[in-house]
Amino acid sequence: MLENANEAISEIISWLQRYKEHTSCRGVVIGLSGGKDSTTVAMLCKKVWGDNIFAALMPNGNQVDLDDALAIAKALHLQHSVIYINDAYRSIVDGIGKSNIIDRYGDFHLQYIALSDKSKTNIPPRLRMTVLYAIAQTFGYQVVGTGNASEEYIGWCTKWGDAACDFNPIARLNCTEVVQIGQLLAKEFGLDQRYIIKTPADGLTGKSDEDNFGFTYETLDGYMDGEIHPDVAIVEKIEAMHMASAHKRAKPAKIY
Repeated sequence: MLENANEAISEIISWLQRYKEHTSCRGVVIGLSGGKDSTTVAMLCKKVWGDNIFAALMPNGNQVDLDDALAIAKALHLQHSVIYINDAYRSIVDGIGKSNIIDRYGDFHLQYIALSDKSKTNIPPRLRMTVLYAIAQTFGYQVVGTGNASEEYIGWCTKWGDAACDFNPIARLNCTEVVQIGQLLAKEFGLDQRYIIKTPADGLTGKSDEDNFGFTYETLDGYMDGEIHPDVAIVEKIEAMHMASAHKRAKPAKIY
């Protein structure tokens, strides 16, 4: 937990201003989900880039948070667009599922690739990042990341999906800390606090993040800070997720 959230906001804003100057970043593109992370990042960027922000809302079929994302975009006066990715998602899933497998000897088999449920949940975040980078390149902007340190520690992100970005102003903040600064920024912008304190969910599995984890963000953040000592079973689960997702935090291995 942050001892001084106002001071943390000032430090982030100063960092963003330096980043803007050093990289000649004209503007930013953000994937606005309606959750606390993207909302908080949008408010931080608004203070630095002003009107040079484009928010992309990218539902894959029915998205329960779409109305929230629209309300946030309008309240923050963000240029935005709703871009439906369901057709692209279905085309990829169906295309893979209908492709025949040819073995290493060149023989044809009436056999298809049955994608796992987990692989399917990771396709939409990668499609969304494709959309963000296409818009960013068109506008001459950069893609801002919205992942927090809690999610990164346990790998609750998609490699080359929501984990991909050009820079990320909340990368060092855990979930609790994002809420802290998000609430202060929401008050400043006149934004309803419910967008910051709402139950986090990935919008992919139909469950809250904490239901998927089997532990709360409060427990995870407290464990990471050394302020909470969870039961051994919870610690083992957290560390297992951390170890299994190490590849997401590492740069691609290269031969030198």
